[in-house]
Amino acid sequence: QVQLVESGGGLVQAGGSLRLSCGASGRTFSNYNMGWFRQFPGKEREFVAAISRWSGRIYYADSVKGRFTISRDNAKNTVYLHMISLKPEDTAVYYCAADDSRLGTTTGSYNAWGQGTQVTVAS
Repeated sequence: QVQLVESGGGLVQAGGSLRLSCGASGRTFSNYNMGWFRQFPGKEREFVAAISRWSGRIYYADSVKGRFTISRDNAKNTVYLHMISLKPEDTAVYYCAADDSRLGTTTGSYNAWGQGTQVTVAS
């Protein structure tokens, strides 16, 4: 059992930067692979980035590779998503997710989710 809370979303201008944080509680954080997903209005939740327990494996969606960086600090029970060169098409609700069994790039790979944080990129 793990509880996740995202923070750091907001309104930014195109080309700007933002760092999202996801704090975890309830279980040993290092037991979990972590992922970031986003959901556009009327669309299914889609993969953004994922990181393994000790950061040995990292995956990114092609749409964000080179612009977004996922990282984690197990001592702080926190996973981050640092976003630069933001585009209006990045506007979405961003969710963090946890999985204690395996690292994946699909929503079905994760069994715990935060409530999401809104990121809006103005053109």
